[in-house]
Amino acid sequence: MDTLLDWSLLSSTLRTVAPLLLAALGGALCARVGIFNVALEGMMLTGAFTAILGNYLFGNVLLAILFACVCVGVLALLFGYLSIQLQANAIVVGTAMNFLATGLTAFSLFAIFGVKGQYYDQTMKGLPKWDIPLIKDIPVVGDVLSGHTPLVYLAFVLAAGLQYLMFRTVMGFRLMAVGENITAAKSLGIRVRRYQYGAVLASGILCALAGAQLSLGQVTLFAENMTAGRGFIALVATMLGQSSPLGVTASSLLFGFMDAISIRLQGFSLPTHFTMMLPYVITIVVMLFFKDKSYLRQSGRMDSK
Repeated sequence: MDTLLDWSLLSSTLRTVAPLLLAALGGALCARVGIFNVALEGMMLTGAFTAILGNYLFGNVLLAILFACVCVGVLALLFGYLSIQLQANAIVVGTAMNFLATGLTAFSLFAIFGVKGQYYDQTMKGLPKWDIPLIKDIPVVGDVLSGHTPLVYLAFVLAAGLQYLMFRTVMGFRLMAVGENITAAKSLGIRVRRYQYGAVLASGILCALAGAQLSLGQVTLFAENMTAGRGFIALVATMLGQSSPLGVTASSLLFGFMDAISIRLQGFSLPTHFTMMLPYVITIVVMLFFKDKSYLRQSGRMDSK
């Protein structure tokens, strides 16, 4: 009989945390340049659909992921143009993007595949599972760390890389300067809009990878609204982690662990709707103790440029 807590739960946590972490890192990049990116949910959903579409069109997983990155990158640039160039409120633009992605993916699902609800092709191959040499043979450790998709490992590598970029490089300090005081950054000769567009584009690519992990890594199908609020949880993880990649990683692991727990609880004859709401209840509880209001102020900075 399965138990609630065992080593396989940690392995499941790594799988579920990857899309959250990738999207949250994208949110952290945007926060660094003073943009409150509420569109993480819509970008993730678009990435999930276009990854499946790319796999259908090209029959290659790598090309499918690149296709998803390009498509979500275009959506991210649209978000950037509206919020940076036209100085529209980033929260309003992001909310509109979420609704656009929800409707557009549902419409495209029917227009391209001729189905409603979800698309599944049993001949379609998803992301491969990597068995790490030497580590896979270590008891317990191999079961937890080995056998995941490349995007799971990439998520943690990117977190470490972004931590170094933000706090150990000139570019990282310039990103921080743009987010803290746009006027002062301009006076130093920093090309503010270039950094903002770059952060938004990178955020879109990370969300595309997050969506691809959902549709090609965890399963090999696309279902309408399959992100199920994960983009908003990633946004909370960004806020909780104070836009620090290591902090974002820790908060994403918390939410990923609760998501894995909710899946495990379904095997104990508990109502599905009760177990599915557990990660979101934890999200609300965490936000009750979150005191930093800087993210709310960041949306107003865009209007004061």
